[in-house]
Amino acid sequence: MTTTDGTDTRTGNGTGTGIDVRPVTGHIGAEITGVDLAGELDAATVARIRAAVLRWKVVFFRDQKLDHASHVALARRFGTPVRLGRRGGASPADFPEVETTADRLELGGRFGMEHDEWLRRRRHTLLRGWHCDHGARVDPPAATILRAETVPPYGGDTAWANLAVAYAGLSGPMRAFVDGLRAEHRLGVGYQPRAGDDAYVRHLLTHQVASEHPLVRVHPETGERVLYVNGYYVDQILELSRAESTALLELLLEQATRAEYTVRFRWEPGSVAFWDNRATIHLAPGDTAHLDHPRVMHRVMLTGDVPVGVDGRPSVPVVGTEPGRW
Repeated sequence: MTTTDGTDTRTGNGTGTGIDVRPVTGHIGAEITGVDLAGELDAATVARIRAAVLRWKVVFFRDQKLDHASHVALARRFGTPVRLGRRGGASPADFPEVETTADRLELGGRFGMEHDEWLRRRRHTLLRGWHCDHGARVDPPAATILRAETVPPYGGDTAWANLAVAYAGLSGPMRAFVDGLRAEHRLGVGYQPRAGDDAYVRHLLTHQVASEHPLVRVHPETGERVLYVNGYYVDQILELSRAESTALLELLLEQATRAEYTVRFRWEPGSVAFWDNRATIHLAPGDTAHLDHPRVMHRVMLTGDVPVGVDGRPSVPVVGTEPGRW
């Protein structure tokens, strides 16, 4: 069986059946069927899934039966899972690689605000919500595997954008311009403080993380040039004035999130998304805070490398981050 671009979509898994990779948009996203992620995966199946992630940037599985242990075991087939030192109280204590992302009540208890207030203050514009995971680190995660345990009956979709095709879609003169630029990525950019005591601002300052990344990074596995920009962490393009930086970042974010470069996924219990965190940004849902339905998700991230620019210069830490330490 082949995709529309002629790629063979079938290979064996550990049970002897074939898997099928079906693209869901022209530039990003594919659904994979015929594989049990909680079972034993042979080398051919692992290689096929890895190739699909590199080609389509994010792949989706449905009706999976992963628990915390099998989730971590799956991640280990593709890299080294990140062991997180700080997590919310909803995350499983016995699995430091697993982070539960769903506890909005805990957020209010920790920082004195409801979830909808946090969303309002976090996002100045729609573009500010687009981000990669832990992009302020000098070595952001290489990939993320996110599984859904409980989801609302409607709402709660996640969207991803392909930063490699976004770069390729720029004009030649613009590509040549951004190739040599660098930007500071800092935790908490785009977060609007409130008047008076602000526990969340104090939390961000206490755990400040910032790095200098190339504005265009070279993907370490595919060799693609990636427009390494996002709305939540990028503070300023370093060689430009603040006004010039703001205008260029707005243009690049609009380029990165053009509809044709994105995919949107409808979650169901047992759904799994596996994405390349080096070549995508994603937008978490903002349409469920007012719904009286839980949304419980668990993620495991894979250890990443230090980004390298077109000129061969690697990223450098600014504050609170060094490779391999979490």
